Amino acid sequence: MVNLTINHLPVSVPEGSTILEAARIAGIHIPHLCYLKGINEIGACRICAVEVEGEETLIPSCENVVREGMVIHTSSPRVRRARRVNLKLILSQHNSKCATCARSKNCQLQSLANDFGILENPYGEELPGGKQVCWNERFPLLRDASKCIKCMRCIQVCDKIQGMKIWDLEATGSRTHVHVSGNRMIENADCALCGQCITHCPVGALSERNDTDKVMAAIEDPETVAVVQIAPAVRAAWGEAMGLSPEQATVNRLAGALRQTGFDYVFDTSFSADLTIMEEGSEFLKRLRQGELEKYPMFTSCCPGWVRFLKSQFPELVGQLSTSKSPQQMFGAVIKTYFAKKAGIPPEKICSVSVMPCVAKKAENSLPTMRREDGTRDVDYVLTTREVVRMLRSERIPASRVWETPFDRIMGDYTGAGVIFGATGGVMEAALRSAAYLMTGKNPAADAFRAVRSTIANEEQPWREAEFDLAGTVIRVAVTSGLANARRLCEAIVEGRVKYDFVEVMACPGGCAGGGGQPVHCDDMERAFLRGQILYDLDRDMPVRFSHENGDVRLLYEEELGEPSGEKAEKLLHTDHVGWQMEESILELVKNVQN
Repeated sequence: MVNLTINHLPVSVPEGSTILEAARIAGIHIPHLCYLKGINEIGACRICAVEVEGEETLIPSCENVVREGMVIHTSSPRVRRARRVNLKLILSQHNSKCATCARSKNCQLQSLANDFGILENPYGEELPGGKQVCWNERFPLLRDASKCIKCMRCIQVCDKIQGMKIWDLEATGSRTHVHVSGNRMIENADCALCGQCITHCPVGALSERNDTDKVMAAIEDPETVAVVQIAPAVRAAWGEAMGLSPEQATVNRLAGALRQTGFDYVFDTSFSADLTIMEEGSEFLKRLRQGELEKYPMFTSCCPGWVRFLKSQFPELVGQLSTSKSPQQMFGAVIKTYFAKKAGIPPEKICSVSVMPCVAKKAENSLPTMRREDGTRDVDYVLTTREVVRMLRSERIPASRVWETPFDRIMGDYTGAGVIFGATGGVMEAALRSAAYLMTGKNPAADAFRAVRSTIANEEQPWREAEFDLAGTVIRVAVTSGLANARRLCEAIVEGRVKYDFVEVMACPGGCAGGGGQPVHCDDMERAFLRGQILYDLDRDMPVRFSHENGDVRLLYEEELGEPSGEKAEKLLHTDHVGWQMEESILELVKNVQN
């Protein structure tokens, strides 16, 4: 332990702690902007600078390790003056039109400016222009260069956590700025659209494309039937931004709020998560029995960020993706066929909307392979969790007082297996529950496959692996999340260093619970693991925990699809991953939005 003094208080902290960490242990808050523990510890913003007795200059607390006997002042007059100057300099290069920013009231820079009482800035505003501010506003991920504070969080998260290197610094000196690496346009980059750069940006420089106006226009159109589906992971996070506890922020309360917004039908994507398991599990067993997994495993395909990653980074493995559509797209396909027929609504009158914890879903729904025979999309619009929260606020809907309402009856059932799709390992666990039943005719213990779950937050191992005996057949599986981990796993598979039969990959660390479309907080805490635990707790308390026991899914097969992986199911619920290319998909996306 190291003994030191912070603000006249004796403090004892573990050796190797930074001054910032030591202060936190002592209950002393040191403000910062660019710092992210283990990811971005560069001391660039200088907001966290402190005064150390014996040191001539102020030093950044985020990158300096404590020493025995140190005497530190975190809020001396000298420190306060320096912070105010640094904040004003940062603000002079930041578009401060906060009222029209998506991060208003949820911005670290805005919060610091308010805390330090900065009402006027003597430094002239100097915002970027020309090529720096050019951006394709139709792309699912947006960047406003005038708001960038050059903290480099986006660069470091993309490099270290996702391993994609989409962002980089350009130019030198005072002209230095962040842009797409390699002097590329974002449309031509191999961006997976995971959105982790958005959730780790401390200001509003990065955001998702806002589609709420289009959705509200559909809701207000008397000739349109607005149908919405809610992804499993959304229920674990939407209340955070509304000031609700997990107990208050139930998915049925969100359903009630969306009904008040004007949606005609509200469904839970957990239904089609169960449907996905029926198709994906059947496909896995079929491939396994036919010997198609001798060299490479079958990969899950419900995460569009992961699919984009595989197509650009490991094209030789694309054929190993499950052909099953994601739950979002399966629900969209069924909405405009089976549901339309049952409800007596012409498919062309339906506007199908999904609420997702994901930015990549905004590209997935526009793929040419996710369309009906007449060329229209299965899912018309995708809203992130953040967009839905903004929409509820704009409609002045008091979430805490909204009545909880059930989902609509047609396709209303869902199981615990469908709910855990939102947590890393959940897809694998749900699939194995039903695969075991399909192989043995009997249900295994519901928690028989929990070994694939993440057991602690921020696991350092790149992937989890396990072996299970299903009716005498040993199944080797692996689960990972985060694209840097996915890269390491794919390299090991291609090089023959590991051998698996079935692999689940989620682009975002922690799975959809930590998705790039989830609420952003100013405390730099990662919440994916905690949200995932909420989903597992919901699964534990569900009366039905096996996808093959979903009554409405069974009815769908009886009345419409026949059997899993049958001819009708293949046509409606499966897709061709080689039927589109990355750049082609972006061109198609732009064309669709223009229309």
